[in-house]
Amino acid sequence: MKVKRVKIGIKNLKEILKDTADVMKRVEKGERLKPVKGAEIYFTSFESLRKALTPKRLELLHIIKTKKPSSINELARIAKRDVKNIAEDVKYLEQVGLIEKKETNNRIAPVINYDKIALEIAV
Repeated sequence: MKVKRVKIGIKNLKEILKDTADVMKRVEKGERLKPVKGAEIYFTSFESLRKALTPKRLELLHIIKTKKPSSINELARIAKRDVKNIAEDVKYLEQVGLIEKKETNNRIAPVINYDKIALEIAV
């Protein structure tokens, strides 16, 4: 089985802006950029990472990956949580890039396109 990974790291805002500026300069020069293997998501602090990856949200990621619910309602049933709270968590996880939503049969299903999360913290 091929493992797809999402890399999560912590960078301060200055580092993120510098990385973005460097990429923009390379694009302006006409350089070809290599595709990034897997997704990379950066938070500006450990505290913001901790708020994003709560135990309940990590549980949702696991349920989505293993049970493949066909809708937010089904995900709420499996997780035994309120649909409104599940919908808010799914929306947030989509905003930070950890899940996608796929519409099938007039339902919106949360989808995960990776197998592992690699957490990298610089010391």
